[in-house]
Amino acid sequence: MCHGDAVHLDVLHVLSSNQRRGAEAFGYDLHRALRERGVRSEIRCLEPSEAEPRLPVAEFAKSRFSLTGLRALRRRARQARAVVAHGSNTLLACGAGLVGTGVPFVYVSIGDPRYWAGTSLRRTRAGWLIRRAAAVVAISPSAYEVLVRHYGLDAGRVHVIPNGRSAAAFAPADFRKRDAARKQLGLPATADLVAAVGALSPEKRVNDAIAAVATLLDVALVVAGDGPERSALEALARRVAPGRVHFLGATEGAETVLAAVDALVLSSASEGVPGVLIEAGLSGLPVVATDVGWVRDVVVPGHTGLLVPPKRPDLLASALRSALTQREALGNAAREHCRATFDMKTVTDKWQRVLESVARP
Repeated sequence: MCHGDAVHLDVLHVLSSNQRRGAEAFGYDLHRALRERGVRSEIRCLEPSEAEPRLPVAEFAKSRFSLTGLRALRRRARQARAVVAHGSNTLLACGAGLVGTGVPFVYVSIGDPRYWAGTSLRRTRAGWLIRRAAAVVAISPSAYEVLVRHYGLDAGRVHVIPNGRSAAAFAPADFRKRDAARKQLGLPATADLVAAVGALSPEKRVNDAIAAVATLLDVALVVAGDGPERSALEALARRVAPGRVHFLGATEGAETVLAAVDALVLSSASEGVPGVLIEAGLSGLPVVATDVGWVRDVVVPGHTGLLVPPKRPDLLASALRSALTQREALGNAAREHCRATFDMKTVTDKWQRVLESVARP
């Protein structure tokens, strides 16, 4: 990381916090990938997180939208050729906080605006901020269409760049690696294991994944993540699937979890393009997911995994049973699809072209 305000930057990345979540994890990976190519890149967050796991990213201030933090953002942004705002919380900070600096910023839209900016007031406010961006990056072709239509954006300023992961960092686990991962995590050695990975928050609806696994008596569920719903989910698991739901809490990365399991389940009510789906695909795992957001970009129904409507644990259970019986074929197809579409090298190439097109001299 570059240090000192006298150092001029090519790119300043801004994250909401330093918690290792989807937008933040991708922003950090992109920052590192650009630095490896010789780009003068720095990454900061609006506020620190108390939740684990955390990224090694310094904050502008202790509070997200404090005057001190916005001043620090403006001061550091003036040293950059371009700023990248990763996710909706950074849109307000950069859209309003960089007014008058002359520094262009690129906004990365990671979620479905029909979900988080569905009301007229939110759409108007977010639209004003987004139109201040020099460019907007949509993580899916479908998201591109929604952004242009939802906010009336100039289509030429919206670019499609998918989420990305390093194919070298994720690979299918052989039996030895799988057994070692299960032992390390304290998981059953012989059961079919399905993983739910992510924040335990209401929109993730992990309760549906638990309800689905409760009907599959020879399948166990591994829940990797933490959040406000954890206590209620643990109580549900004890009631409907005693001894078959294993809560790991927050983990540093998904590699060990994915090496230990036979499939991934995602039961969310709303999503963008979750990075964990790409990680699972690169790991050669089939995915059963709800058909929301841009999940179809990663999960090709019947080819790399299976999709079901949200809030239907009965259909989720049937799909999990089917995916487990086809795990090898689906997993192999998932790896090939994710390597071809989401490898970090290809994604970084596209990012460099967008940044050079908007960066000031």
